[in-house]
Amino acid sequence: MRTVGVGEKKTKDADPGSNPDSKPGSGSGSLVTGVAAAVAAWIVPGLGHLLLRRWSKAAVYFLCVGGLAIVALLMRGEIFAAGADNLFDRLGYLADLSTGVFYFISHWIQTAGPDVAHATGDYGTRMFAAAGMLNLLTVLEAYEIGRGRRT
Repeated sequence: MRTVGVGEKKTKDADPGSNPDSKPGSGSGSLVTGVAAAVAAWIVPGLGHLLLRRWSKAAVYFLCVGGLAIVALLMRGEIFAAGADNLFDRLGYLADLSTGVFYFISHWIQTAGPDVAHATGDYGTRMFAAAGMLNLLTVLEAYEIGRGRRT
């Protein structure tokens, strides 16, 4: 039973998963929807939320992650590559890879290479990793919404 306001009749709620027309995230999600939204959110920040019809969240997440990544690249931060020898560089690679499409276009944007000898380059390295970590949070949220666990 749901709570009733003034002038409403008491009705028994239907099973949220029984309505095929209900949008994802309203309790009717599936594993396929969740995984598809998560993969889309990783590839392009905000795309998973866009597919789930969360328009404002999609725009905000794309602008935040994209803004952090682009500013970090303009600051000439270091972009970690695969096959690193030490643990810090491996973690940096995973953080950078988490930015999705921005990791793959970073080599076109940053043609001069990193400048970690100056403070701005070092800040750019950390900012790009922070963009990746922020995008991981959006990926997890897109998965949860797609599964119907969050709204």
